Amino acid sequence: MVWEIIVAIVVGYSLGSVPFAYIVGRLKKGVDIRQVGGGNVGALNTYREIGPVYGIGVLAADIAKGAVAVLIARWLGLAVAWVCVAGFAAVIGHNWPIFLKFRGGKGAATVIGVLLALLPVELLISGGIVLILIGVIRNVRLALVALAFAPLLAWIFNKDIAYIYAALGLLLFIGVRTALSLKSEMAKPGVKKNLIIDRDHTAWQTKKHSSQ
Repeated sequence: MVWEIIVAIVVGYSLGSVPFAYIVGRLKKGVDIRQVGGGNVGALNTYREIGPVYGIGVLAADIAKGAVAVLIARWLGLAVAWVCVAGFAAVIGHNWPIFLKFRGGKGAATVIGVLLALLPVELLISGGIVLILIGVIRNVRLALVALAFAPLLAWIFNKDIAYIYAALGLLLFIGVRTALSLKSEMAKPGVKKNLIIDRDHTAWQTKKHSSQ
């Protein structure tokens, strides 16, 4: 079982390390996604800087990374706790990918993928709240706070305690990552005014259509 655990963690990290946003940026526009827009190696930056279709594609791929890592760990017959560790390894891979010299994204989409595989019903409910918030405040990062409902719902639905702790840990992880990035961005002009309601972007807006 030790080898299965090692395989699950290595596979999870390797899957997470695949930088879909970077690949799409290079293939479509010949740009380094880390050098344009917000600099994040993720779906939102791809959506705004490369195009909506490509951003949605990257979102799906990054979600798949987390979900597949969990499914492989389950297929290997691992205990619930190790399945969660494999999912977390995918998130670590996305944030610190070996293919980009350990400089990746924030990991929100990959976390969503892990939660989708671990707590599908709970994630879909909290995801619906996230979409409503995005429509109201147009601030994707802030709206993702609503994902905190997933572990709460898991507790209400009497899910395995390991799933609850895993969900809490993953959400705390991306929360800290986002808070650290916001701290550095707060010094930039115009950022504070968009802290709650994003007045510079809408859900459908890309760089091409931006007023900037």
